[in-house]
Amino acid sequence: MKLTATQLAIAEVVLLEHEAFEDERGYFMEVYKREQFRELGLPEVFVQLNESRSMRNVIRGFHFQWEPPMGKLMRVVEGAAFLVAVDIRHDSPTLGQWVGETISAEDKRQIWAPAGFARGVCTLADNTRVQYLCTGTYNGAAESGLRWNDPEIGVGWPVSDALVSAKDRKAQTLRQWLARPESKEFSV
Repeated sequence: MKLTATQLAIAEVVLLEHEAFEDERGYFMEVYKREQFRELGLPEVFVQLNESRSMRNVIRGFHFQWEPPMGKLMRVVEGAAFLVAVDIRHDSPTLGQWVGETISAEDKRQIWAPAGFARGVCTLADNTRVQYLCTGTYNGAAESGLRWNDPEIGVGWPVSDALVSAKDRKAQTLRQWLARPESKEFSV
C-alpha cells in the first residue's frame, strides 16, 4: 500500500498520507511498514506507543523529552485534533516556529516530528483519541514542556475556550527553556 510523505513548513516535520483499502465493511491500512519508512528517511524503530483520549477543546502540550531523545509519530484514531510541533533546537533557523495540521480519524493522516520539537494537541471533537508512536521510552526526569499560549511562539489554536491541565498552564516559556543547560541537547 502506498505511503506519501510531505515536508511541512519546517522540513523535519512530515505529514504522512496512507493509502487505505475501503469497502462496505470498513477499511484496512498499513500504519507502519519498516521498509516504507526507511525509503522515506523516517525512523524505523519505535519503542513506545502512547494514547490519550480527550473531550473537545482540550489542549495538551507542548511536551518534549531530551534523554532519551523522543521523536513522535502522531495519529488521530477517533475524532479530530489540531496537531502542532514547535522547533526548540538552539541553532535551528526555525527555532521557535511552529507547524500545525488538522488531522482526523477519517483522513487517516499522521504527523512525524523528531526529537528537538515540542508537540501539542488540541482536540476538535469529543472523545478524540490520539496515538503517539515514540522513538524513546518515557523518562520523567528528562522531560519538560512549554507553555501552550507562549506569545513568543504564537500558535493559532482553533479554539477560544481551551481546557488545559494545571501542569501545562504552569509550563515554562520558550525563553526560559532556552536558558536551561538541558536545552543544548537539541541541535540541528
